[in-house]
Amino acid sequence: MNYISDSSRIGSNVQIGHFAVIEDNVQIGDNCIIGHNVVIHSGSIIGSNVRIDDNSVIGKTPMRSVNSIFKDDKEYLPCKISNECLIGAGVIVYCGCEIGEKTLVADLATIREDVTIGSKTIIGRGTTIENFCTVGSNCKIQTNVYLTAYSNVEDYVFIAPCVVTSNDNYAARSKERFKHFKGVTIKKGGRIGAGAVVLPGKTIEEDGFAAAGSLVTKDVEKAAIVAGNPAKKLREVPEDQLLRNNI
Repeated sequence: MNYISDSSRIGSNVQIGHFAVIEDNVQIGDNCIIGHNVVIHSGSIIGSNVRIDDNSVIGKTPMRSVNSIFKDDKEYLPCKISNECLIGAGVIVYCGCEIGEKTLVADLATIREDVTIGSKTIIGRGTTIENFCTVGSNCKIQTNVYLTAYSNVEDYVFIAPCVVTSNDNYAARSKERFKHFKGVTIKKGGRIGAGAVVLPGKTIEEDGFAAAGSLVTKDVEKAAIVAGNPAKKLREVPEDQLLRNNI
């Protein structure tokens, strides 16, 4: 048995699995597939030709612990998932999140509130995009990446599996840290290899490449390859690998 609010608007040719919950004022476009046990919270907007697989939650409201630096004193915009997106199984997409057309969010990924993701981007299995992040179009963010809050990822960025980013140089000690929270910035065509760690506030410039296993403690120059712990410049990105020669 499903629960579908009378105030929701469901398009034509929409398939809804068993035990789905669609709350008040939800909008779902045409030709969508909604899996079993999917929950779509109030006000969420789903475009046409969208697939949402089993056990996913769309438009979730965030919870806050008593000592969280984030406070629930704001009203979030509805979650919006644009046309032709694919949302895997067990995905959680929070309210205040907007996902562009033809983007794929793989199984078990989490996308927090106040996040914007462009079109034709891939968010890999088990990846977490924390709040106040912007991710561009045509990006590939692979399995189990952790993108910290307040980060900015531009178009055509590649982030390999198990990359970790951070935003707090004070590691949760000292009130001074509240003045200095800053995520990472990865500019157009930037790339990060598997298992790399990028420290708070660091920027990878256009076409910059942090090699697998790197610890990025300084900004990466445009079209430079860095590697090691701490990461140091090895050489320039080869001409045939530059983004302008690959799109």
